[in-house]
Amino acid sequence: MTEQQPQPRSEHTADVIVVGAGPAGSTTAYYLAKAGLDVLLLEKTAFPREKVCGDGLTPRATKQLVAMGIDISEEAGWLRNKGLRIIGGGVRLQLDWPELASYPDYGLVRKRDDFDEQLARQAQKAGARLYERCNVGAPVIDERTGRITGVHAKLGEEKREVVFAAPLVVAADGNSSRISLAMGLHRREDRPMGVAVRTYFTSPRHDDDYLESWLELWDRRGPGEDRLLPGYGWIFGMGDGTSNVGLGVLNTSASFKELDWREVLKAWCASMPADWGYTDENMTGPIRGAALPMAFNRQPHYTRGLLLVGDAGGLVNPFNGEGIAYAMESGQLAADVIVQAHARATPAQRERALHAYPQVLKDTYGGYYTLGRAFVKLIGNPKVMKIATQRGLTHPLLMRFTLKMLANLTDPTGGDAMDRIINGLSKVAPRA
Repeated sequence: MTEQQPQPRSEHTADVIVVGAGPAGSTTAYYLAKAGLDVLLLEKTAFPREKVCGDGLTPRATKQLVAMGIDISEEAGWLRNKGLRIIGGGVRLQLDWPELASYPDYGLVRKRDDFDEQLARQAQKAGARLYERCNVGAPVIDERTGRITGVHAKLGEEKREVVFAAPLVVAADGNSSRISLAMGLHRREDRPMGVAVRTYFTSPRHDDDYLESWLELWDRRGPGEDRLLPGYGWIFGMGDGTSNVGLGVLNTSASFKELDWREVLKAWCASMPADWGYTDENMTGPIRGAALPMAFNRQPHYTRGLLLVGDAGGLVNPFNGEGIAYAMESGQLAADVIVQAHARATPAQRERALHAYPQVLKDTYGGYYTLGRAFVKLIGNPKVMKIATQRGLTHPLLMRFTLKMLANLTDPTGGDAMDRIINGLSKVAPRA
């Protein structure tokens, strides 16, 4: 049995190409480079750059940052939070993050305009080669096998045409994922989609130990009865004099396409107490929106030399709209599979190892995401949502269970009764 011959290294050739340097792409590149693979990390913009996000990180995402060796101290600009404050049905409930062996008991807040750059620079330190202002276009396809063997790109401000080559490509280019579409991987219409809309205000509420979630999102515009909308609102203090205020809405709503969600956000902010400062004159930037691709909405996650991570593969948690933790986790899972495949001696053995990646994702998230899809359908009914907020919030024990369920925070072994129930439900649910 002969060893796989290493490819001669050149400026535009690598073992793996990662398209997109968001949390998914940078995490993938970090773990690949750390394992000794030659990695090209291609980012279409230049850092720092803004992305639409709530900027709040749960303990699940915090764990990933710790694993990558990111300095998450307050001195390094990170704001810690103790848990989640839930408001709805006339009730205000403050819940600490659970104390678990598997996850820290605190979350973090940091603006996305430099969060992504920190991860990309960490990947660089590990040995990944980062190209900024590298706009990836069509894939390079081997006509004999149909496999992707590289990408066409336009590099720099002068948009110089370049071809990057590698036997494996990772699509980490977000919800639209042009590279996935070019390979024939389209979004599944039977999976939920959400939209997040947010802006920033200067506010005395900027310094808050808890992430705040409003489970009742009212549309109070115009005459007639107020409408309860599917989704939730959030207020995250940034610790820098501003609050990130936004809303997340699901496409299970009959009004999903007809409403202007930026106007809904304005109307919701207008209903807040005046001394919070959520008014037009205190807005520090425009209202921006982004799609939330949920519950494996693009599959398969591996085909013909292409692996999907993060939003490109629809990894957003349907329970709570969280994307960063799952982007980073899927990046690590993909890197583990690639590293093992790279060490195999023959193309057939490498391919067998790579085909395990979709099953790894389904084993990790499949049952939980199936439960999440059922949850999304339920709360898409305003009557169900209203009953849930009015009755559920008055039971703190039930809400602690709900927090663990929605944030996917349990100990896989040795946990409490709540952990065992949630883990058991996830195991018996279909892994689709």
